[in-house]
Amino acid sequence: MCKYGYFCTKMNNNMRVKFRKAKKADMKSVLGLINELAIFEKEPDAVTVTEEILIQDGFGGKPLFQVFVAVIENEIVGMALFYERYSTWKGKAIHLEDLIVQEKHRKKGIGNTLYTMVLKYAYENNFKRVAWEVLDWNTPAINFYESTGAVVFKEWRVAQMDQKSLEQFVNLENESI
Repeated sequence: MCKYGYFCTKMNNNMRVKFRKAKKADMKSVLGLINELAIFEKEPDAVTVTEEILIQDGFGGKPLFQVFVAVIENEIVGMALFYERYSTWKGKAIHLEDLIVQEKHRKKGIGNTLYTMVLKYAYENNFKRVAWEVLDWNTPAINFYESTGAVVFKEWRVAQMDQKSLEQFVNLENESI
């Protein structure tokens, strides 16, 4: 099994797959995978992040995320993007933001290896929890996660505000303060 943060190679279905930490030069391919995931999740127009933003946010003075990638014949075919967060109940935690493998390379163990790399990274660095969201209609993903021991909560809902909602709220609150 690949140890997080290190280059490693696995043979999957007579195909050599290399797993490693992402580099700046990978962000164009990472963005392509993010867009592929958005299409899969029925949100094709939701991605506003750019390659430049990914480079700035992931490789600047204080990186906001890390990425593990899977590479076949110099093409990035999968990635796991994650970042640190804090749980008031458990302490330091990891949020797995995206785990995606190109459709033509699914069912070959690539996603499982990327997932495992994130979990091993969390375990070996003494993180107390790894959390992520999964769409309720993505039954194959839910079944996979549950088969690994993850608990998929049915009673919790995701809440968020986009930039426009933030602006409207702040402007309304500034009027009342």
